[in-house]
Amino acid sequence: MTPLEDKSAGCLAGAAVGDALGGATEGWTPEQIEQRYGGRVTGIVPPFHPDWRNARPIAPYHKGDGHVTDDTLMTHALVRVYERVGDHLDAYAIADHLVHELIGEKRWIPELEAEALPLHRVFLAEKWLVLRLHYGHADPREAGVGNIVNCGAAMYMAPVGVVNAGDPDAAYAEAIDIAGAHQSSYGREAAGVMAAAVAEAMRPGATPESVVQTALRLAHDGTRAAIEAVCERARDYTHWEGSFAGLRAAMAPYDTVADTYRDQGLGARRPSRVHSIEELPLALAFLLIAKGDYRDTVLGGVNYGRDADSIASMGGALAGALGGLGAIPADWREDVAAASRLDLVAPGLTLAAVARRIREADARRRRAAEQAFEELLG
Repeated sequence: MTPLEDKSAGCLAGAAVGDALGGATEGWTPEQIEQRYGGRVTGIVPPFHPDWRNARPIAPYHKGDGHVTDDTLMTHALVRVYERVGDHLDAYAIADHLVHELIGEKRWIPELEAEALPLHRVFLAEKWLVLRLHYGHADPREAGVGNIVNCGAAMYMAPVGVVNAGDPDAAYAEAIDIAGAHQSSYGREAAGVMAAAVAEAMRPGATPESVVQTALRLAHDGTRAAIEAVCERARDYTHWEGSFAGLRAAMAPYDTVADTYRDQGLGARRPSRVHSIEELPLALAFLLIAKGDYRDTVLGGVNYGRDADSIASMGGALAGALGGLGAIPADWREDVAAASRLDLVAPGLTLAAVARRIREADARRRRAAEQAFEELLG
């Protein structure tokens, strides 16, 4: 396995495993999680509510028990779009291909324990893609305007970072274009920064610190301010245990989602230049605290609660890209793959092959452009 394949597989498998572990604790506080599971979560756990089929607001999704959520479903769908297009993507590719992934073919949905259209599992912010692009025929570059502003685009942008491995600026630009079909404001910005962070994590010699510095260099407005504040607070800790109150306090001024996670006010998830999604800054913070260690990066997000699956998935993608496939505990990877009925390694290997072809085409295009410019200089 080449380093590209190893890091790509580590990134996507790492994201899926983090997603599956965090699914069980999504929406709850650290105190509620600790009480439910008799201590901190250290691996795959059952659903928060044993009667998950009927418990609100979880029903009818079987979260926990190693089941991936819509974060992974969307990530794998984007990989298939890259494979189909065979080149860099833009908002039009999302309209032409990703929408088809949501409504064109039934797939095994672990949380539904059934084959269904992915549309039937994804959150309302992702259903927006179908509403606006398939039924509303909106301009793909602007279709994200009006959607609730959340982490919906950022949560599946890791493949963009892999395709642009080692080139965070290109990853940021591509993800910003792609995410315009889905999100606006700080939701779109987070998608660009997440892709850039993965592109840096893919670089040989990258570190958690270089990943955070790359994010800070490219981020704007509230997203940058939130990453800076939360990561600065993260440097006060040597382990995620004991960090939650401090990290939440650092994030709160930039977050529109209240401390009572499911009881939202009118300002929640609305466009703003001074706010940020919570998931990306927290994922970067746990990556820093864990010094890039995959297990502790993910468990920090899992036990933090709130949007735990997305925090742990983003952190898992970054730690997996830094450390490669071997960084992910083998038992976690195998158990999640079996429970979710998914091959967690194949998408990363597929994406690595696509990335190689794209970058070879990039080199040809760049040589042609340089030759043309040399001729313009006479």
